[in-house]
Amino acid sequence: MGERVLVIDDEPDVVRLIVKVLSGRGHIVQIARDGASALARVKHEPPDGILLDRDLPKIDGAEVCRRLKTDASTAEIPIVMMTSAYIDIYDVNAEGGPDAFVVRPFVREVLANVVERALFKR
Repeated sequence: MGERVLVIDDEPDVVRLIVKVLSGRGHIVQIARDGASALARVKHEPPDGILLDRDLPKIDGAEVCRRLKTDASTAEIPIVMMTSAYIDIYDVNAEGGPDAFVVRPFVREVLANVVERALFKR
């Protein structure tokens, strides 16, 4: 059985593509559409990994990531952040930051490889 990956993104077309790519590689994909519902879902049912959009409604992706990474009960969940913005070296090494980044628009294989690398690194 594949790893459970929570995809947190509010763009339906992007979510459909990600679901297709990751489920096609055997992963179980769950979805949250905003930061607030994502945090609640992770607390209730922690996934094996998270693919997180940086720009989310209610609570943005950077804050979702910070909260999860600074909470002892969720800190070990690998988080890959998707962004179309410039990634500063300080973002990459920031405390409470994600384990990896994927730049949008992304190549499907790159997305899958980055997510799987983060999942299996733990």
